[in-house]
This record gives sequence, structure tokens and C-alpha cells, in this order.
Amino acid sequence: MNLNNLLFRLSLKQKMIFARNLEVMIRSGMQLLQGLEIIKNQTKSRSFKIIIDQLIADVRNGHFLSVALDRHKGVFGEFFINLIRIGESSGTLSENLQYLTEELKKKDEINKKVRGAMVYPMFILAATIGITGILTFFIFPKILPVLTGMKVGLPLTTRIFIKISSFLFDYGLFAFGGLILLAIGFFMILRIPSFRFSVHNFMLNFPVVKETIKTVNMINFSRTLGLLLKSGIKIVEALEITSNTLTNLVYKKEVSALAEGVKRGEPMSQYLLKKPDLFSPIFTQMVIVGENTGKLDESILFVSNFYESELDETTKSLSNFIEPIMLLIMGGIVAFVALAIITPIYTITQTIGR
Repeated sequence: MNLNNLLFRLSLKQKMIFARNLEVMIRSGMQLLQGLEIIKNQTKSRSFKIIIDQLIADVRNGHFLSVALDRHKGVFGEFFINLIRIGESSGTLSENLQYLTEELKKKDEINKKVRGAMVYPMFILAATIGITGILTFFIFPKILPVLTGMKVGLPLTTRIFIKISSFLFDYGLFAFGGLILLAIGFFMILRIPSFRFSVHNFMLNFPVVKETIKTVNMINFSRTLGLLLKSGIKIVEALEITSNTLTNLVYKKEVSALAEGVKRGEPMSQYLLKKPDLFSPIFTQMVIVGENTGKLDESILFVSNFYESELDETTKSLSNFIEPIMLLIMGGIVAFVALAIITPIYTITQTIGR
């Protein structure tokens, strides 16, 4: 039974816990098979238990752990497997598992920071939809007969709102279903590499989010490459592995082209200098320093730490930019609905008063 065909995936946190537990057990002197048995008994995921059972069977039959993991490349990924492979061949498996744990933890923290920057704007959006929905479907229908029954001219905002309200009552389910179908269609089309590449390229040039996206990709690129080089993997192989771990297709393509250039004997910095929009000058300069001193891994890991500190600022700036826009949109919608309801009531009271 191959779980890759079942599209089973481990989260970053699950991979991190697996690597950390295995590292602790091996460092304490425990045999690999015994450690895998303990991890299998501790895990709650039935699918993951099946994978660990297959790992145990392969290791018991004399295979290296990296070979066993390679059967589940879709679950663990090349980065995870290659760090294990290098650790086994160099006798530093526990150290590499520690590096792997730290890296997966960093990636998980980066994802949380990016998601965290969007929590408040999404909350405002949900509140706007909720308030507007209550006014549209519960409050306005009760006073609509009164407004239309009075022989007074209704304000433009009210007439527009009546049209919108009528449309939502008559065709709301169809409109909602259409939006769902559009979303599903978009994500289906997003599976086409050429379309996904265009979307990724567009996002890298979209003013509001481009800095955050570039920072996140530079962190993933520099940390993965630096860690692979530190583990003893040759630069061309490290670049190829790093390319396969990147989710942004623009960066994936550029790093793959970078690997081809290095394979031909060109320095990394020579290619990076041609792409200042994707690879910042500070990164390129640190690569030049690393190439000249023979400490490329240290230079790249140093700049990855710099980008991580920058991420806090870019996500904060993104959040600070989006929040007032969302508040203005929320205020505008609620104000429009309130005016559409209150203005005719005020007009009616004035008419009755006369």
C-alpha cells in the first residue's frame, strides 16, 4: 500500500515532531528500529502509522532510513530525505536531525507570522459581511413594506439598496453558488503550471504584498540552501534540492537556472547579479563574500537570519496597510446600508410632522 497515491501529507509540525523525537532517541543511544517503534506507538494518525510500519520493515530488511523515506518522497520531501541521507553517510544523523527539526520549526513560525498578519483583516471582512447580512436579510425586509407603502420619494441610496436586496432574495443562492463554482474553477486552473506561474509572477509585482512574498521566499531559499551546504551537500545538488522545495514557481525556475549555471562552472553571484528584483543586493553581496572566503554556507545562513528579522517588519507593514483599508470598506458599506434605512424613515417622520 503506497500512501503517496492516497495524497497523504504531513504538516510541518508533524515532520518536526517526527525528526525531533527520532533525534532525541538516537542521541540517547537507542537503536533506530526501537526509536521508530516507539514513535509509531505514540502517533495518533492511522495513515502515518502505516508509513512508519513500512519504514520499520525496510530498515529491518537492511535498507538505510533515507532509502526507506525515499519511497514516500511525496510525504517527506527531498529536503528532509537528503539531510537524512547525508547524516547517515557522514555519521552525523543525530546532528542532521537536529538541523532538520530547527529548520522545520523556523518554517512553521514563518507560516504563522504570515497567517497572523491576515487574521485581523479577515476578521473585519467577516464582521462586515455579518453586519451587512443582518441588515439586509432581517432588518430591512421588515421596514420595506412601510417604505414602499408611503407616498414619498425614496432617496437614491434606498432605491439602490432595494434593488440589491431584491436581487439577493431572488438570486442569492444562485449568486453564492456561482461564487463557489468560480473559486473551485480558479483553484482547478491554478493546478496548470503555466497559469500558476503567471499568478506567482503577478503576486511578486503586486505592490501591497510583493515585499512580504519576496521576503518569505528568500528566507526559504537561503535557509534551505545554507543548511544543505552546511550538511556537506555539494552546491549544485543543494541548489537542485532547494529548487524542488520552493513553492513559488518563479523562484523555483530561477534557482533551477542558477543550478545549471553553477554546473557549467559559473559563480552563483554572477547569475544573482542579473536578477536584482528577485535576489536582493545584500544577499548577492553575502554570496560574493562566501565565495571569496570559502564559507558560503555561513554567509547564506547569516543573511537568512537577517531576512527573518525583516519578516516581522514586512508582515507588520502589510497588516498596517490592509487594516485601515478594510476598516474604510467596512465603514462605507455599513454607512451606505444605514443611510438607505434611516434616510427614508427620517423623510417619512418629517412628512407626517407637517
